[in-house]
Amino acid sequence: MNKIANLIIALTVSGVVLISGCTTYDAYTGEEKVSNTAKGAGIGAGVGAVVAYFANKDESSKERQKRMLAAAGVGAIAGGGVGYYMDSQEAKLRKQLRGSGVSVVRDGDKINLIMPGNITFDTAKANIKTDFNDVLDSVAIVLEEFDKTIIAVAGHTDSTGSREYNQQLSEKRAGKVASYLKSHNIVEARFDVVGFGEDYPIADNSSTAGRAQNRRVELTLIPIMEEA
Repeated sequence: MNKIANLIIALTVSGVVLISGCTTYDAYTGEEKVSNTAKGAGIGAGVGAVVAYFANKDESSKERQKRMLAAAGVGAIAGGGVGYYMDSQEAKLRKQLRGSGVSVVRDGDKINLIMPGNITFDTAKANIKTDFNDVLDSVAIVLEEFDKTIIAVAGHTDSTGSREYNQQLSEKRAGKVASYLKSHNIVEARFDVVGFGEDYPIADNSSTAGRAQNRRVELTLIPIMEEA
């Protein structure tokens, strides 16, 4: 079994861990944080979807990383420094996004930013709400500083409406968020933009609250590392 397959299995297993309800506090911001075991099945869904998406692309991960590094004009992260690099990026994101409604979730060496649709877009629309621009501006500041990451922008919807409509809406919303961030001096080659439609819910679509959670855009930040 190859490394990518092992990674997908690991993410799937981690995604179904039972919720323990434990919380901790961020040493940098004082923000209450949910522990890894308290994140539950929902957190693994978005990250797992992105990992599977990359695994199915024609281009290998090493080729993609080389292309992105060349376009960005930066070097990769040395293996031993990945944890510290992502720790520092996570701390700055938490500080910038505190109180914004955007969840910052750490999953190993990846960081996931979950942007609920109710604060990002009007119902059934793909244009970003004007009052959400400041939040994306804060995200862009950190992404520009920490330029040794792939930025996977993924759109998700609830199950209301046809699958075709939901797929198109998820793609449009992901594209709008990516375009906004690209306009802030972030190298385009770092982005991978995808819509998953209704395929990866993080809550129960049979309830109003669950559907609201499923309507979202997620940014998954993946470190570009030196080859072993």
